[in-house]
Formats: sequence, structure tokens, C-alpha cells
Amino acid sequence: MVVAASVLSTLGLILGTPFILNGMAPDGLDWGRLSNVSQTYGALSVLFSAAALAGVAASLWYQARQTQMAQEAARRDAHRELIILALGDPSLLPCWEPPHRPMAATRRKQILFTNLIVTNWETDFRLGNLGEAALRDMFDGHFRGEIARDHWEHGGPGWRVSAELSTDPIRRRFVEVADECHARAVAGGPPVAADRYFDTAP
Repeated sequence: MVVAASVLSTLGLILGTPFILNGMAPDGLDWGRLSNVSQTYGALSVLFSAAALAGVAASLWYQARQTQMAQEAARRDAHRELIILALGDPSLLPCWEPPHRPMAATRRKQILFTNLIVTNWETDFRLGNLGEAALRDMFDGHFRGEIARDHWEHGGPGWRVSAELSTDPIRRRFVEVADECHARAVAGGPPVAADRYFDTAP
């Protein structure tokens, strides 16, 4: 009843507005001139309406983008949980695809963990939290290590295929930067061996 009363009241106000304005208007009012002025404001209202429509479209695009990123984040979280389970239980390592060449279970776990690191960098890069200059600096240091290079030699092809199939140019750029930094590191000489990272003395 409240809604019906509100609708009827609004409709009555709209229908009665011309009569109300006519009664309140002073004598000798030039209604033709007033009509021309109102048409001018009508043209302006079209511009404002177009701007408002563009704002709504931008808002819908932003919401769709945020929803897509939230879904991707959820998938990455699930993927990360599966890797963490495999890292904690070596018997689960064979559940993943086999490596390109036989390797020790410890090395396989190290490569899987390195993949988590690179995936985290990609997420920050796509979200804009990590610029390309900073990403290059991180990859330059990353590929100084033996396991980092081993990971990209094994996982790089998969990253490239995923980037090529993706419609996201930022993802493709991430892989391109990684490839460039890896190639530069390989050309610069052998990596630092994993067993030489730390001193053995306490």
C-alpha cells in the first residue's frame, strides 16, 4: 500500500506540474522564451546523461574485471594448496606431471616451491603492485641461482603456452620479461650452485 501510494502521488505530481507552474507564473510571462531556455537545458542534460552512462559502463567493466581477478586468485589459492600438500608429503609428488628429465624428489620439491615464488610475482605484476623495472631486477637476482634456472628451463615452456593462450597482455609481458632475464643470466655464465648459497660453519 505504501508503494502504491507513493507511485500514485508521484504520478499525480507529474501530471499536475504544468497546472501548478501556470498558476504560480507571473502575468505576461513569455512561455515561448522559457521553452527555448528549457530546450537548451535539455541539450545539456543529454550530455550529462551520456557522461553518466559512460560512468556506469566504466563501473560495470571495473566490477567485471575485479570479479575475474577474484576468481583467478581463488584458483591460484587452490593450486598453491595442492602444491603445499605435495611439498609436505613426497608420496604425492608423482600425482603431478612428470618432470622433463628424472630428478631427485628434493629437487622436484624445490622447483615446485620456486614456481610458487614466480606465480606470486606474476600476480603482483598483473595487479600493478610490481612495475616492470622492479620485476626485471628481481628476475636478474633470481636467475643467478641454480634452482631458479632449472625451474625456468623446465617450467618456462608451460608458462609460454599459458601466456599465448591467455587474452591478458600483461601475462604475456610477464613471461617475455622472464625469458629475457633468463637468457641474459645464462649468457652471463654458470649459476650459483644451491650448495654454495650458505656457509657450512655456524
